[in-house]
Amino acid sequence: MTNPFERLLSLWVGLCIVGGIILGKVAPGVAHSLEGMSVTLRGAPIVSIPIAICLFFMMYPIMVKIDFGEVVKSGKSGKSVFLTLFVNWGIKPFTMYAFAMLFLGVLFRGFIGPEATDLVKLPFGLDLPVGAQHGSGVVVLSDGVKMLQIPLWRSYLAGCILLGIAPCTAMVLVWSYLARGNDGLTLVMVAINSLTMLILYGVLGGFLLGVGRLPVPWQALLISIAAYVALPLAAGWLTRKWLIATRGRRWFQDRFLHFLTPVTILALLLTLVLLFSFKGAVIVSNPLTILWIAIPLFIQTVFVFALGYGLARWLKLPYRDAAPAAMIGASNHFEVAIATSVLLFGLSSGAALATVVGVLIEVPVMLMLVKICTNTRSWFPSK
Repeated sequence: MTNPFERLLSLWVGLCIVGGIILGKVAPGVAHSLEGMSVTLRGAPIVSIPIAICLFFMMYPIMVKIDFGEVVKSGKSGKSVFLTLFVNWGIKPFTMYAFAMLFLGVLFRGFIGPEATDLVKLPFGLDLPVGAQHGSGVVVLSDGVKMLQIPLWRSYLAGCILLGIAPCTAMVLVWSYLARGNDGLTLVMVAINSLTMLILYGVLGGFLLGVGRLPVPWQALLISIAAYVALPLAAGWLTRKWLIATRGRRWFQDRFLHFLTPVTILALLLTLVLLFSFKGAVIVSNPLTILWIAIPLFIQTVFVFALGYGLARWLKLPYRDAAPAAMIGASNHFEVAIATSVLLFGLSSGAALATVVGVLIEVPVMLMLVKICTNTRSWFPSK
């Protein structure tokens, strides 16, 4: 970290989380109004417009700083790209399933309630009579609508799975920036992850959920990637090209970038206030449930980071490549996970709650991992 504001970022994050929860409790009407400003698909909010605006200003300063000539060079870094794909798609989904099953299905099952059940939507296209068995659930009638009644812990498990198959494609740019990683390489890996998600998200989700093939939410994925990645990328590239051409590289680097430096952090903090004002009531009303879900998510995040970071050191990657390669697997694209859980299981489902817990632990844990990266820079070759 280079200035007192960034060095105290963990404190500001904690204050914004608390402030967001208080805002949601004190002025719930404001939070509900802002949360309602979303692009929806089949009744599920897939892109929150206020969050998308905050994420734009979070990503835009990073995109402007990227020299796109370096992006081309970084794309030739075969080992880094292979490591990211291997950890994100060959390891992460399956370790998430294993940790969630161990903790939610075995160790914490008694605390959650062995007999506790959850009502979720029937899988798309499935029309079964009331009383019919489907997987581990049974079809019941709730307020005149057919629903699937499943064990509550399995609903939480489903939400964790949706987080595990959604590697980060946006906020990892912030984590890489804070860790002084290679922004060009991070952008390349974000692009590759975005394309890979379109292919593997439904395949892995359907396989691990075990409730029939997961219908791929193509529109949700495409709109989310366009709003959170493509739009700030295009704006950053155009701004950089125009300003260097009209004002010169020196003015661009010394004046314009200096002005933009705090924008990313301020947008991150405002995003946290909004997110926790939306979900604060859920968090406050389910404190122990949040804890049971948060433990396997925390262990999964740290495990995947340690694996990626250790493999990066074994492969002798330079630090600027190792840090983003490890963090892109550790963090999650929680926006897509939340949208998909609501789309498939319903807004009030345990699966949706589990993905919200992913938001709760994402920023504090990733900041901890950023600190670990900056403190272990000497472990890696500098070039």
